[in-house]
Amino acid sequence: MTTPYADREVWFLTGSQHLYGPEVLDQVAAQSQEIARALDAADAVPAPVVWKPVLADSTTIRRVMLEANADDRVLGVVTWMHTFSPSKMWIAGLDALRKPLLHLHTQANVELPWATIDFDFMNLNQAAHGDREHGYVHARMNTTRTTVAGHVSDPSVLARVGTWVRGAAGWAALHELRLARFGDNMRDVAVTEGDKTEAEIRFGISTNTWAVNELAAAVDAAADADVDVLVREYETDYDVEPQLRRGGERHESLRYAARQELGLLAKLESLGAKAFTTSFEDLGGLRQLPGLAVQRLMARGYGFGAEGDWKTAALVRAAKVMGEGLPGGASLMEDYTYDLTPGDELVLGAHMLEVCPSLTTSTPRIEVHPLGIGGREDPVRMVFQADPGPGVVVSLADVRDRFRLTANVVDLVDARGELPHLPVARAVWKPRPDFTTSAESWLLAGGAHHTVLSTAAGLDAFRVLARIARVELLTIEDGTTVDRFERELQWNQAYYRLAGGL
Repeated sequence: MTTPYADREVWFLTGSQHLYGPEVLDQVAAQSQEIARALDAADAVPAPVVWKPVLADSTTIRRVMLEANADDRVLGVVTWMHTFSPSKMWIAGLDALRKPLLHLHTQANVELPWATIDFDFMNLNQAAHGDREHGYVHARMNTTRTTVAGHVSDPSVLARVGTWVRGAAGWAALHELRLARFGDNMRDVAVTEGDKTEAEIRFGISTNTWAVNELAAAVDAAADADVDVLVREYETDYDVEPQLRRGGERHESLRYAARQELGLLAKLESLGAKAFTTSFEDLGGLRQLPGLAVQRLMARGYGFGAEGDWKTAALVRAAKVMGEGLPGGASLMEDYTYDLTPGDELVLGAHMLEVCPSLTTSTPRIEVHPLGIGGREDPVRMVFQADPGPGVVVSLADVRDRFRLTANVVDLVDARGELPHLPVARAVWKPRPDFTTSAESWLLAGGAHHTVLSTAAGLDAFRVLARIARVELLTIEDGTTVDRFERELQWNQAYYRLAGGL
């Protein structure tokens, strides 16, 4: 299996103390290397796991944490107290750490050697209470961490460690993210607004605006030879409708869509940006609202938000990174309309043009159709239906004193027909636990109408991301009731006010 984050690392840190003597510390080192190797070899853990020498004093612990902070390859650190490691020695290091942390509560052996166990064995294998000491200091310091308990031979433990790695990778993607806004937000829309300065403080996202005509100039500068190559790629990889193919009466529209993709890519690369927004109200010298170009760039891992929605663009980027190497994908999405058949309600999600083809294993069809807004030429877009299967719909909203993630677990299903007159990419899903609970809870939370639909990274990865970022996450899933959800909103209001300081 290809390691999705092969250019990154997770550091494995083992705690002990000098009380037991060098022979015991040598055994600790040998056994902790075995645990680290088991994690590193697991397909479920999508980044290399690098063992570090056993830590047994405060100065060394603090130094290794500072080294982790300074190394851009490091996604986070895993700590394990093999023996009893007095955790006051960890305070300075934990206080210095700025990378995500996983507290792994495990031990070297699976079964106890009941017939031979003696006190030497007990002294060596003390994670059962060494990690409790470590957990106390985490709780006392209110350390942001994920805790996983169990032996590393257990697939469920490996899966949870892998999910933490994915959440840490999503955090790194946000923390390193440069986001380019081409134009402003759609006028008079509330939820696409937000505090960009607070977003950089909280997530690390650097969000800035460039004039649309800078993008238009990059589009116009695309070389004809490069356009030729890209058009041939479209005709090979997709079902291109005849009027757009070479010799067709609308072929120039396809060429301009290719020119937009080349211009967008060149501009984003020049800025070092991995996410972007556009707005149909601010197109400058662009002849089409970008559709196909946006879809293709999302498929390459870029985040995107429509109508200037930079928060959703950032969330799409994080979902792309967290889902890397997994089946499925992630895309900008919008709840558009419903089928309210009693007991079998469905949500039809789509957008004007910009839904990512990573949501389907079918071959998308490239078409051109009029668009009633924007006042430009008919835009080119991919048309397809998202594959059935599990997914999660997540929004990021600024609720004045904090950011709020709202997530709904969904089941994607086939549409109830061919939809021959709907020329956009779309997804159809049944929300959990049911339509009424889902919709009412989402509305109570003020969840945004722009979302990311992820069929690769699941709810647990977003939980990890929210925990690392210390942002509110409200989940709508099996077992959710509107009454309990409303009470959680009220409790969260008090908690985040107190946590943020009065």
